[in-house]
Amino acid sequence: MGGMLDNAMLGLEVALQPENLLFCFIGVFLGTILGVIPGIGVLVAISLLFPITFHIEPVAALVMLGGIYYGTTYGGSTSAILLNVPGTPSSAVACLDGYPMAQKGRAGTALFMTTVASFFGGTVGILALMGFSPMIAASALKFGSAEYFGLMVLGLIAASTIASGSMLKGIAMVLVGILMGLVGSDVYTGTMRFTFGQMALYEGISIIALAMGIFGISEVVTSIRSVKRAGSVRYDISFRAMMPTRSEMRASWMPMIRGSMIGSFFGALPGTGGLIASYMSYAAEKRIGKTETFGKGAIQGVTGPESANNAADQTAFIPTLTLGIPGSPTMAIILGVLIIHGIEPGPMVVVNQPDLFWGLVMSFWVGNLMLLVLNIPMVGVWVRLLRIPFHLMYPAILMFIVMGVLTTYNNAIQVWVLLIMGAFGYVIRYLGFQAAPLILGFVLGPLMEEHFRRTLLLSSGDFGAFLSTGIARVCLGASALLVLYGLYLSWTDRKRLAAGKAAARD
Repeated sequence: MGGMLDNAMLGLEVALQPENLLFCFIGVFLGTILGVIPGIGVLVAISLLFPITFHIEPVAALVMLGGIYYGTTYGGSTSAILLNVPGTPSSAVACLDGYPMAQKGRAGTALFMTTVASFFGGTVGILALMGFSPMIAASALKFGSAEYFGLMVLGLIAASTIASGSMLKGIAMVLVGILMGLVGSDVYTGTMRFTFGQMALYEGISIIALAMGIFGISEVVTSIRSVKRAGSVRYDISFRAMMPTRSEMRASWMPMIRGSMIGSFFGALPGTGGLIASYMSYAAEKRIGKTETFGKGAIQGVTGPESANNAADQTAFIPTLTLGIPGSPTMAIILGVLIIHGIEPGPMVVVNQPDLFWGLVMSFWVGNLMLLVLNIPMVGVWVRLLRIPFHLMYPAILMFIVMGVLTTYNNAIQVWVLLIMGAFGYVIRYLGFQAAPLILGFVLGPLMEEHFRRTLLLSSGDFGAFLSTGIARVCLGASALLVLYGLYLSWTDRKRLAAGKAAARD
């Protein structure tokens, strides 16, 4: 206990440094704004500001990106409640009961309780992060190359099978990402691979160009045809209108506690995160509550899922920081920041960089407090922000994306990569492929190759080395089970579809 308190004090000292406080505020403020705007989301927000991280210290960079990450979750519920259009995917559940509350004139109450539930869930998630991360990192120090390879395979398979969409399409995107990660110089021989004679690709495809193209340009273009405008809708956003009744407060505490527990668990699992956590929380409250008001403005349907997705946002950092295994594309980008700054991700971050690790963790407390203070009095600002014409907003965002890549590399090749990745991202969305597994494969692909080849070198080419330890066997066995489970789900879905078609013909 004393060691955790010492680490917390060290982290608080780092988090309260003026530079880190400034970047924490920038992150949570911009994250909230971009979360409020429908169709933008955390990936676009982080992609826009990713180039800035080249020019600031690693702690400040991670603090800012972390603030954007959980700040968008706070803001994403605002448009879901007011417009029935979620600002972020994990805020989609807020539409189910938040929007009906707004239709009944309780928009202020829904927004207020959303902020309270988000803060509560974030607090529980941070406590889980502080309690479990050092233990996981200590165990991970015993890992060798075979164990790391097995872990990475498990992370990629989990992201492909547990996440929404077809398992086969998810695995296909992972493989495409791995192939893109192989562009550049060979890790052991330095031989140029898949560069087509372009020296600008010697160090590989830029993760900035990839992220901005796949998740920035394609998401903005896709969103242009799907977003709505606030129009002339008026809401009572006075402080008095925001106050919940005593019965609503009493009905909210247990859903927030249960949602925080659910979110903390699912957030730490690769490929799940806030979206699945919020839906699981809503399903649990609907089963426990047994009330007909769900879907018609039940406060439990707002507070439970909101606490779940914010808790998941915090615990998503556990596998990323302690194992170097990103569980989502956003975490993969944050992992890329560590790599860019010369910090090898994994358990040694906790040991060798305690100021960075604990400074980031304690900055989450600071950021969540900032968000609590920002969101309640600034609800009126977010509502007005929704009225900005999208035909002005989206061209500006596209311009900043191109400028970000150009000013970072001063290289036309990476701008072409950005545009090609944007077009590719739009096409795969149109064809029903998930873009998220691609960036996981892109980040983990080179690391997987390195550990794969190192294991074979150390074992003189013996493939049995990948099953030589219990951890490696468990990871690869779990990966095989997940593939079988995904195939079973695909088979049952196909069977159900065929039965439906047969019934329709009859």
